[in-house]
Amino acid sequence: MITHQSPSLPRLDVHVQGRGPALLLAHGAGGGIQGNFGLVLDDLARDHTLVGPHYPGAGGSPRATGPLELDDLADSLVDAAVAAGQETFAVLGESLGSAVAIRVATRHPARVRALVLTAGFAVADPVLALAGRLITSLTASGDRDALARFATLSCMSPADLADLAPAALDAATAGTLASMPPGLVDHFDLVSRVDVRADLARVAAPTLVAVPTGDRLVLPGSTRRLAAGIPGARLLELPGAAHILSPADREIWLRHVREFLGAAVPAPSA
Repeated sequence: MITHQSPSLPRLDVHVQGRGPALLLAHGAGGGIQGNFGLVLDDLARDHTLVGPHYPGAGGSPRATGPLELDDLADSLVDAAVAAGQETFAVLGESLGSAVAIRVATRHPARVRALVLTAGFAVADPVLALAGRLITSLTASGDRDALARFATLSCMSPADLADLAPAALDAATAGTLASMPPGLVDHFDLVSRVDVRADLARVAAPTLVAVPTGDRLVLPGSTRRLAAGIPGARLLELPGAAHILSPADREIWLRHVREFLGAAVPAPSA
Protein backbone atom coordinates (compact mmCIF):
# COMPACT_ATOMS: atom_id res chain seq x y z
CA MET A 1 0.00 0.00 0.00
CA ILE A 2 1.23 3.49 -0.85
CA THR A 3 0.67 5.71 2.17
CA HIS A 4 0.10 9.44 2.11
CA GLN A 5 0.14 9.93 5.89
CA SER A 6 1.05 13.52 6.75
CA PRO A 7 3.48 14.02 9.66
CA SER A 8 0.95 16.44 11.20
CA LEU A 9 -1.92 13.93 11.12
CA PRO A 10 -2.29 11.14 13.68
CA ARG A 11 -3.37 7.65 12.71
CA LEU A 12 -7.14 7.82 12.31
CA ASP A 13 -9.70 5.84 14.26
CA VAL A 14 -11.67 3.95 11.61
CA HIS A 15 -15.13 2.38 11.85
CA VAL A 16 -15.46 -0.66 9.53
CA GLN A 17 -18.77 -2.50 9.18
CA GLY A 18 -20.61 -4.72 6.72
CA ARG A 19 -19.73 -6.43 3.47
CA GLY A 20 -20.17 -5.71 -0.22
CA PRO A 21 -19.18 -2.73 -2.39
CA ALA A 22 -17.27 -0.21 -0.30
CA LEU A 23 -18.62 3.12 0.94
CA LEU A 24 -16.04 5.55 2.33
CA LEU A 25 -17.68 7.92 4.83
CA ALA A 26 -16.52 11.54 5.17
CA HIS A 27 -18.19 13.21 8.15
CA GLY A 28 -18.77 16.87 8.87
CA ALA A 29 -16.96 19.42 11.03
CA GLY A 30 -17.58 18.73 14.70
CA GLY A 31 -19.26 15.47 13.78
CA GLY A 32 -18.28 11.86 13.56
CA ILE A 33 -19.35 8.59 11.98
CA GLN A 34 -22.15 7.93 14.48
CA GLY A 35 -23.18 11.58 14.64
CA ASN A 36 -23.51 11.98 10.88
CA PHE A 37 -24.37 8.50 9.69
CA GLY A 38 -25.60 6.60 12.75
CA LEU A 39 -29.21 6.42 11.58
CA VAL A 40 -28.24 4.53 8.41
CA LEU A 41 -25.09 2.58 9.28
CA ASP A 42 -26.82 -0.74 9.97
CA ASP A 43 -29.02 -0.46 6.89
CA LEU A 44 -26.17 0.40 4.52
CA ALA A 45 -23.93 -2.27 6.07
CA ARG A 46 -26.38 -4.99 5.00
CA ASP A 47 -24.91 -4.86 1.49
CA HIS A 48 -21.95 -2.47 1.65
CA THR A 49 -18.60 -2.40 3.41
CA LEU A 50 -18.57 0.87 5.34
CA VAL A 51 -15.21 2.50 6.05
CA GLY A 52 -15.63 5.49 8.35
CA PRO A 53 -12.45 7.30 9.39
CA HIS A 54 -12.76 9.89 12.16
CA TYR A 55 -10.97 13.14 11.45
CA PRO A 56 -8.25 14.18 13.91
CA GLY A 57 -9.92 15.21 17.14
CA ALA A 58 -13.09 13.16 16.50
CA GLY A 59 -14.02 9.66 17.61
CA GLY A 60 -10.88 7.93 18.82
CA SER A 61 -8.54 9.95 16.58
CA PRO A 62 -6.13 12.23 18.47
CA ARG A 63 -6.02 15.90 17.53
CA ALA A 64 -3.51 16.91 14.88
CA THR A 65 -0.36 18.75 15.87
CA GLY A 66 -0.96 21.49 13.32
CA PRO A 67 -3.74 22.96 11.16
CA LEU A 68 -5.69 20.42 9.11
CA GLU A 69 -5.08 20.48 5.37
CA LEU A 70 -7.67 19.23 2.89
CA ASP A 71 -5.21 17.27 0.74
CA ASP A 72 -3.76 15.47 3.76
CA LEU A 73 -7.20 14.64 5.11
CA ALA A 74 -8.42 13.35 1.75
CA ASP A 75 -5.33 11.17 1.32
CA SER A 76 -5.64 9.82 4.86
CA LEU A 77 -9.24 8.75 4.20
CA VAL A 78 -8.12 6.93 1.06
CA ASP A 79 -5.32 5.25 3.04
CA ALA A 80 -7.90 4.07 5.57
CA ALA A 81 -10.05 2.52 2.85
CA VAL A 82 -7.08 0.77 1.23
CA ALA A 83 -5.88 -0.47 4.62
CA ALA A 84 -9.35 -1.97 5.11
CA GLY A 85 -8.90 -3.92 1.86
CA GLN A 86 -10.96 -1.62 -0.37
CA GLU A 87 -9.21 -0.51 -3.55
CA THR A 88 -12.25 1.29 -5.00
CA PHE A 89 -15.27 2.82 -3.30
CA ALA A 90 -18.12 5.29 -3.40
CA VAL A 91 -17.75 8.25 -1.06
CA LEU A 92 -20.54 9.64 1.13
CA GLY A 93 -19.67 13.14 2.28
CA GLU A 94 -21.67 15.40 4.60
CA SER A 95 -21.08 19.13 5.05
CA LEU A 96 -17.27 19.54 5.30
CA GLY A 97 -17.12 15.89 4.27
CA SER A 98 -18.49 16.87 0.86
CA ALA A 99 -15.40 18.99 0.21
CA VAL A 100 -13.23 16.15 1.48
CA ALA A 101 -15.05 13.73 -0.84
CA ILE A 102 -14.56 16.03 -3.83
CA ARG A 103 -10.85 16.32 -3.12
CA VAL A 104 -10.66 12.50 -2.80
CA ALA A 105 -12.34 12.21 -6.20
CA THR A 106 -9.95 14.62 -7.92
CA ARG A 107 -6.75 13.32 -6.28
CA HIS A 108 -7.67 9.63 -6.61
CA PRO A 109 -10.09 9.43 -9.57
CA ALA A 110 -9.36 5.78 -10.36
CA ARG A 111 -10.52 4.75 -6.89
CA VAL A 112 -13.80 6.68 -6.70
CA ARG A 113 -16.84 4.99 -8.21
CA ALA A 114 -19.51 7.48 -7.11
CA LEU A 115 -20.10 10.45 -4.82
CA VAL A 116 -23.04 11.26 -2.56
CA LEU A 117 -22.74 14.80 -1.16
CA THR A 118 -25.17 16.16 1.45
CA ALA A 119 -25.38 19.75 2.74
CA GLY A 120 -22.11 20.39 0.96
CA PHE A 121 -20.25 23.54 -0.05
CA ALA A 122 -17.33 24.37 -2.32
CA VAL A 123 -16.32 27.39 -0.25
CA ALA A 124 -17.78 28.75 3.00
CA ASP A 125 -20.68 31.14 2.40
CA PRO A 126 -21.10 34.17 4.70
CA VAL A 127 -23.45 32.33 7.07
CA LEU A 128 -21.10 29.38 7.48
CA ALA A 129 -18.08 31.67 7.83
CA LEU A 130 -19.84 33.65 10.58
CA ALA A 131 -20.88 30.43 12.34
CA GLY A 132 -17.28 29.26 12.29
CA ARG A 133 -16.08 32.49 13.88
CA LEU A 134 -18.76 32.24 16.58
CA ILE A 135 -17.82 28.63 17.30
CA THR A 136 -14.17 29.62 17.62
CA SER A 137 -14.92 32.52 19.97
CA LEU A 138 -17.35 30.53 22.14
CA THR A 139 -14.81 27.73 22.43
CA ALA A 140 -12.11 30.20 23.44
CA SER A 141 -14.41 31.70 26.07
CA GLY A 142 -14.96 28.29 27.66
CA ASP A 143 -18.75 28.66 27.49
CA ARG A 144 -19.50 25.19 26.17
CA ASP A 145 -23.18 25.41 27.09
CA ALA A 146 -23.62 28.47 24.85
CA LEU A 147 -21.63 26.69 22.15
CA ALA A 148 -23.95 23.67 22.35
CA ARG A 149 -27.04 25.88 22.20
CA PHE A 150 -25.71 27.70 19.15
CA ALA A 151 -24.90 24.38 17.43
CA THR A 152 -28.36 23.00 18.22
CA LEU A 153 -30.01 26.14 16.86
CA SER A 154 -27.90 26.04 13.69
CA CYS A 155 -28.32 22.35 12.91
CA MET A 156 -32.06 21.91 13.48
CA SER A 157 -34.85 23.28 11.31
CA PRO A 158 -37.26 25.94 12.60
CA ALA A 159 -40.11 23.43 12.32
CA ASP A 160 -38.26 20.86 14.44
CA LEU A 161 -37.32 23.47 17.02
CA ALA A 162 -40.90 24.77 17.22
CA ASP A 163 -42.16 21.30 18.09
CA LEU A 164 -39.79 20.88 21.03
CA ALA A 165 -40.94 21.45 24.59
CA PRO A 166 -38.40 23.30 26.77
CA ALA A 167 -37.31 20.09 28.47
CA ALA A 168 -36.80 18.39 25.10
CA LEU A 169 -34.80 21.36 23.85
CA ASP A 170 -32.60 21.16 26.94
CA ALA A 171 -32.11 17.44 26.29
CA ALA A 172 -31.18 18.10 22.65
CA THR A 173 -28.66 20.72 23.77
CA ALA A 174 -27.20 18.35 26.34
CA GLY A 175 -26.84 15.71 23.62
CA THR A 176 -25.05 18.21 21.40
CA LEU A 177 -22.74 19.18 24.25
CA ALA A 178 -21.87 15.55 24.95
CA SER A 179 -21.11 14.83 21.29
CA MET A 180 -18.86 17.83 20.55
CA PRO A 181 -15.40 16.42 19.78
CA PRO A 182 -12.09 17.87 20.98
CA GLY A 183 -11.18 18.77 17.40
CA LEU A 184 -14.24 20.95 16.79
CA VAL A 185 -12.27 24.18 16.39
CA ASP A 186 -9.68 22.46 14.18
CA HIS A 187 -12.45 21.24 11.89
CA PHE A 188 -14.04 24.67 11.60
CA ASP A 189 -10.66 26.23 10.96
CA LEU A 190 -10.44 23.95 7.93
CA VAL A 191 -14.01 24.91 6.94
CA SER A 192 -12.89 28.55 6.82
CA ARG A 193 -10.08 27.69 4.38
CA VAL A 194 -11.75 25.11 2.14
CA ASP A 195 -12.09 26.05 -1.52
CA VAL A 196 -12.80 23.23 -3.98
CA ARG A 197 -14.42 25.37 -6.67
CA ALA A 198 -11.63 24.55 -9.11
CA ASP A 199 -12.10 20.81 -8.42
CA LEU A 200 -15.77 20.64 -9.38
CA ALA A 201 -15.41 20.47 -13.16
CA ARG A 202 -12.81 17.69 -12.78
CA VAL A 203 -15.12 15.32 -10.88
CA ALA A 204 -15.67 12.36 -13.19
CA ALA A 205 -17.58 10.01 -10.88
CA PRO A 206 -21.40 9.86 -10.96
CA THR A 207 -22.58 12.29 -8.28
CA LEU A 208 -25.75 12.77 -6.24
CA VAL A 209 -26.05 16.06 -4.33
CA ALA A 210 -28.65 16.28 -1.56
CA VAL A 211 -29.86 19.75 -0.57
CA PRO A 212 -31.62 20.14 2.80
CA THR A 213 -33.72 23.19 1.96
CA GLY A 214 -34.16 24.15 5.62
CA ASP A 215 -30.41 24.18 6.30
CA ARG A 216 -29.39 27.19 8.40
CA LEU A 217 -25.68 26.39 8.66
CA VAL A 218 -24.82 25.77 5.00
CA LEU A 219 -27.15 27.83 2.84
CA PRO A 220 -29.10 25.67 0.32
CA GLY A 221 -27.87 27.95 -2.45
CA SER A 222 -24.29 26.96 -1.65
CA THR A 223 -25.15 23.28 -2.06
CA ARG A 224 -27.03 23.94 -5.29
CA ARG A 225 -24.00 25.81 -6.68
CA LEU A 226 -21.84 22.84 -5.69
CA ALA A 227 -24.11 20.56 -7.72
CA ALA A 228 -24.18 22.94 -10.70
CA GLY A 229 -20.39 22.86 -10.93
CA ILE A 230 -20.11 19.05 -11.14
CA PRO A 231 -20.70 17.65 -14.63
CA GLY A 232 -23.87 15.57 -14.76
CA ALA A 233 -24.56 15.80 -11.01
CA ARG A 234 -28.04 14.73 -9.96
CA LEU A 235 -29.78 17.07 -7.51
CA LEU A 236 -31.98 15.81 -4.66
CA GLU A 237 -33.90 18.43 -2.68
CA LEU A 238 -35.10 17.53 0.81
CA PRO A 239 -37.87 20.05 1.53
CA GLY A 240 -37.56 21.69 4.93
CA ALA A 241 -34.75 19.39 6.05
CA ALA A 242 -32.14 20.75 8.46
CA HIS A 243 -28.36 20.55 8.36
CA ILE A 244 -28.53 17.44 10.55
CA LEU A 245 -31.22 15.31 8.94
CA SER A 246 -34.11 14.20 11.13
CA PRO A 247 -34.99 10.48 11.15
CA ALA A 248 -37.84 11.12 8.67
CA ASP A 249 -35.62 13.12 6.30
CA ARG A 250 -32.80 10.58 6.65
CA GLU A 251 -35.20 7.83 5.61
CA ILE A 252 -36.06 9.74 2.43
CA TRP A 253 -32.34 10.39 1.86
CA LEU A 254 -31.57 6.70 2.31
CA ARG A 255 -34.13 5.61 -0.26
CA HIS A 256 -32.71 7.94 -2.91
CA VAL A 257 -29.10 7.11 -2.03
CA ARG A 258 -29.78 3.38 -2.31
CA GLU A 259 -31.40 3.89 -5.71
CA PHE A 260 -28.49 6.03 -6.90
CA LEU A 261 -25.79 3.67 -5.64
CA GLY A 262 -27.61 0.66 -7.03
CA ALA A 263 -27.32 2.17 -10.50
CA ALA A 264 -23.88 3.74 -10.14
CA VAL A 265 -22.17 0.96 -8.15
CA PRO A 266 -24.06 -2.28 -8.80
CA ALA A 267 -23.30 -5.15 -6.45
CA PRO A 268 -21.21 -7.97 -7.97
CA SER A 269 -23.11 -11.02 -9.21
CA ALA A 270 -23.34 -13.93 -6.82
